[in-house]
Amino acid sequence: MSSKTNPVTNFLAGGVGGACTVIVGHPFDTVKVRLQTMPKPKPGEVVPFKGTFDCFRQTVAKEGFFALYKGMAAPLIGVSPLFAVYFAGCSVGRWLQQTHPGQEMTFLQNFNAGALAGVFTTIIMVPGERIKCLLQVQQNAAPGTPNKYAGPMDVARQLYKEGGIRSIYRGTGATLLRDIPASGAYLSTYEYLKKALAPAGSDTTQLSPMRVLFAGGIAGIANWSVCIPADVLKSRLQTAPEGKYPDGIRGVFREIIREEGPRALFKGFVPVMLRAFPANAACFFGFEMAMEGFKMLGL
Repeated sequence: MSSKTNPVTNFLAGGVGGACTVIVGHPFDTVKVRLQTMPKPKPGEVVPFKGTFDCFRQTVAKEGFFALYKGMAAPLIGVSPLFAVYFAGCSVGRWLQQTHPGQEMTFLQNFNAGALAGVFTTIIMVPGERIKCLLQVQQNAAPGTPNKYAGPMDVARQLYKEGGIRSIYRGTGATLLRDIPASGAYLSTYEYLKKALAPAGSDTTQLSPMRVLFAGGIAGIANWSVCIPADVLKSRLQTAPEGKYPDGIRGVFREIIREEGPRALFKGFVPVMLRAFPANAACFFGFEMAMEGFKMLGL
């Protein structure tokens, strides 16, 4: 079995890549979620954040630099296995489409493999995303209001008490809507760029670190370019009070279009794109380094 279709090594290397992603990208994610979920100001009120950099500034000034890492425990615990499952899923997707061992995948085949992996990751993704978003938006409460949640485990406990496992998994459909096309774009773009950037006469395993970082960063941008509207819907749905949207993502969509217009579906675009390149460059760099390490060990 080739390294690209070995689910075990891809799983382990994906976990390394996922940890790198969270460490580099979480501050940008905090800003993104706060922008996406800030309440619409009433007449005469000032908008909480004027934009991406104002949100960064206010967060650091009022809560300190490490406030940008609020809620990181949940994605760090969830994202490492998430990316492990994602890259293992990609290897399974490649294997299912191969007609002979070692076959090179086309752009479409890599897209299909990534999309399948996006389905596999949903069961891990949804609870972690729900917990992360709720912790990140606690600052939207009225001044002087004590925090509702003490940490990730407290969020999970309260959600289960309020609505059972269904509450913890709120946003599953929205996450699938976001991640199936985005995950396909992620893998196919990365593999395409690896081939395009490979030196003449060499294969994609001989890329320099800078070329790996570049290909991974652009793949991250491709991923988020596809899924930002669905991500806005997911964030709104996952942070809404219990029972606000009985018809799920459709209710969120109708409310956003009615009250804020189509542009609101792209809230958080700037921090997403600022985060996409470095976080995903770090992800693929960590993944490739881990795969090289396994190869040296003969795995």
